[in-house]
Amino acid sequence: MAGTGATAEGSIDLDRVLRLSLAAPTGTPGRLRPVPSAGALHPVRAHLLLGPGCSLPPGRYAYDPRTHRAHPRGPASADVPRGALVVLTVAVSRTVAHYGHRAWPLLLLDTGHAAAALALAASPALDVRVCLDADAALLSAAAGLRGAPDWQDAWPGTEPELPLAVVRVVHRGGRSADHEGALSAWVALPHGAAPAPLPGADTAPPRELAAARHLLDHIARAPEPTGGTWHPAARPKPVTDDVLEARRSAPTGDLNHPPGIDLLARILATARTAHPAGPAWTAAAGGPAPALYASVPGRHGLGVRASGDARPTLAHWAARQQWVGTAGAVLLAHGCPEDAPPAAVRSSHLIAGYAVGAAQAHATALGLRSRPIGSWQQADLGAALGDTPGRDWIVHGLALGGGGSAPPSPPQPASPP
Repeated sequence: MAGTGATAEGSIDLDRVLRLSLAAPTGTPGRLRPVPSAGALHPVRAHLLLGPGCSLPPGRYAYDPRTHRAHPRGPASADVPRGALVVLTVAVSRTVAHYGHRAWPLLLLDTGHAAAALALAASPALDVRVCLDADAALLSAAAGLRGAPDWQDAWPGTEPELPLAVVRVVHRGGRSADHEGALSAWVALPHGAAPAPLPGADTAPPRELAAARHLLDHIARAPEPTGGTWHPAARPKPVTDDVLEARRSAPTGDLNHPPGIDLLARILATARTAHPAGPAWTAAAGGPAPALYASVPGRHGLGVRASGDARPTLAHWAARQQWVGTAGAVLLAHGCPEDAPPAAVRSSHLIAGYAVGAAQAHATALGLRSRPIGSWQQADLGAALGDTPGRDWIVHGLALGGGGSAPPSPPQPASPP
């Protein structure tokens, strides 16, 4: 990555963290990256707020994953905290152009996946914290970005970005407890330079584009203007750097073999424990005795929630993607009642994407093939199981396949349309 040079002893190796998480592999068009994205559109952008102790000098940077370069956007003051803050924003136009009214949940899920990718890529020797509920205005000010109303007046030719999440990476044992203060230290600095313009900002229908930006801006406001809730992140023990480089979403034809119930239980546990808040988790499995499974509190393994094959119904709910009906198993994040407040809508989707990102990396480490499923329509799992309608909607999924006799096909873009 430009500007890193040799990593100083004891500094946070940003080249490694970003290469294992967000960077497009060298010599590729940039679609098949380590981090999944709906339609391989990659709307999430990363703004680096770097204090002392990093492999780049302190300051604000905009990261370009296509070239694996960090572009300076402004200096840091002398009192910014040590370590790195990575503010994740979304530029919505390309996703809206492709998915229309279905774009907004996919943008939230993509951001959760990007946060997970960064958290997994950080060295186990580092202290990694993830915040998925900080006020968008605070994140925007810390990153030195303009607000949506005056963005294009100040920076013509660039697309407005909405901040949704932040990841902090520091050395263990340092003075790192005040995470909200770490953001606030950057707020007093002037706006940074404009991010570089990227293609695709003029492809979405103006009305749908405005509606998506308005909705995301509404749900990204914290109920109170706080620095959010910070949770420690850790990667599952089997996940190595080689696994992070190798993980890709499998072609749909490679997902037909059911994974073993023990492996399914391990992946479900990873999703359930990735974050202390967020949606509930269930797994729909095929095989000779298809059923819906869930973790049983206080016990190892899985308990049967309902007998029968739910996968054909899931295929209908997943924008009629018929391949979902033949997947070996489908991990489901569900909750988010229809009257949920905006903050809960935001957190349920961000955490679902974050947890599925961790689960997919763990599945790769265990030799399973996987593919996120982001598009869900009228997927009322609770009503289908006899509960009150409108209280338990599916927000995300991960298809899983065990090893079969056929050789694996080349990787494909992460989330299907």
